[in-house]
Amino acid sequence: MFLMHSLTQMLKALSEEIRLRIIALLSGGELCVCDLMAVLELPQSTISRHLSYLRNAGWVEGERRGVWMYYRLRDPREAGQVDLRQALTALLAAEPKVADDRRHLAAYLQAKKDDACG
Repeated sequence: MFLMHSLTQMLKALSEEIRLRIIALLSGGELCVCDLMAVLELPQSTISRHLSYLRNAGWVEGERRGVWMYYRLRDPREAGQVDLRQALTALLAAEPKVADDRRHLAAYLQAKKDDACG
């Protein structure tokens, strides 16, 4: 069981649609900030702000490579987090906007050259 504070922070992070869309996109694997910018059609500052919130709440972790940050969903540390992530992933999979984002991402990644962030 994880602490009430942890659960509260994780759930608060889900209160913004853009954060839910980011989580849904990252459920398919690691992405660069530039990938998220292209798919969500938002500036780097907005994407980074939401990723920072998700990182602080324990949803994502990042790694710097050159000038770009790459993010992935953080492995759940507690049983309750596993359950929460599975439920969220199932709910998001049924959302039409998430399906649109995934199609947009697939097309973008197919057209993108390797390591073409920037």
